[in-house]
Amino acid sequence: MDRGTRIAVLGAGLAGLTAAGLLQRAGFAVAVYEQTPGFSRIGAGIILGANVSKVLRRLDLEDAFAATGIRPDAFLSRAWDSGEQLYRLDFDADCESRFGGPFVTIHRADLHQLLQRPLVPDTIRFGHKLSGIEDRGDALTPRFENGARARELVLGKEGPRFIGRSAPRAVFPAVRIKGNPIDDCTKWWAPDRHTLAYYMTPDRQEVYVMAALPCDRWDGDGSPVKGDRDEFIAAFDTAHPDLKRAVEATEDVTVWPIYDRPRNDTWHKGRVVLMGDACHAVRPFMAAGGSAAIEDAAILSRCIAEFDDPATAFARYTMIRIPRVADIQQISIANSWMHGPTETDWFFGYDACTVPLDRAMPEALCPNLQR
Repeated sequence: MDRGTRIAVLGAGLAGLTAAGLLQRAGFAVAVYEQTPGFSRIGAGIILGANVSKVLRRLDLEDAFAATGIRPDAFLSRAWDSGEQLYRLDFDADCESRFGGPFVTIHRADLHQLLQRPLVPDTIRFGHKLSGIEDRGDALTPRFENGARARELVLGKEGPRFIGRSAPRAVFPAVRIKGNPIDDCTKWWAPDRHTLAYYMTPDRQEVYVMAALPCDRWDGDGSPVKGDRDEFIAAFDTAHPDLKRAVEATEDVTVWPIYDRPRNDTWHKGRVVLMGDACHAVRPFMAAGGSAAIEDAAILSRCIAEFDDPATAFARYTMIRIPRVADIQQISIANSWMHGPTETDWFFGYDACTVPLDRAMPEALCPNLQR
């Protein structure tokens, strides 16, 4: 598109900040409108692989990304009760060479701070809640006030669905863990639940623990609530001692409901296009939602820069992204990722910055796609 095109990004999430940085580097004027008054270091951890590192490399952030988070020695899958190792993926030099970049666990707020570095000053406009978009023929003008979402403008109102799981989460100093240090990154599996425990800083001084537990109903509005630490610990009565030590070290527990949405492959309307959870909400069981959002941003920014008009750019973007995201959604629903021997090259080896834009995703890179 013409580099004089002005682009508004609605929401300063991972996809929005990544897209803004890449589009500014491509020569576009970009403003990011965020409804919150500012960022703070709240939230939780996020797991990201080489597929994300390769995007951040284009923003000159890869080294800072790896240095701010931790490059774990391995991803482990272990049985909840016996501690049996079900799967191990070592993140050594050979693995990084094979995938094309490092695997990093990091606090989401720290990643947000990194993604702001490449942006032109005053790119982010905080305190802007979208109320609608006015189509003036030759331009779109966003209106801000009451909190309407861009997704609703494309897909209409559609409520999320509660999947019968809650996610208690806690971040705490590693010194609270009694006995030996925990492994760098472990997913603990039980028939009806699972837990992730990992470090988020290179000095291994900050730990994140989250679980997905059965939950019959959620009566709130989707916002997190303060959890009961004793109830959280009690949910792990039959767990292996290594896991119990991590859970017992928690202080403040926050409980989130886990929602998703039915798949909808309508990602754009006119000159409005969606990225990330706005168009493909992913259950957190593959730890792939953040990765998919950043990949979206890379592909969309390339399509905007490459093609002459929004219709062509957005159509090409969705043609490339939908097959891969469909795989990610399917695996996340099954909650089977790295439970046992797993083919991971198609996911971690993916490079959103070099995928051809002139055709749909090769089937070899979306092996589970149901046609």
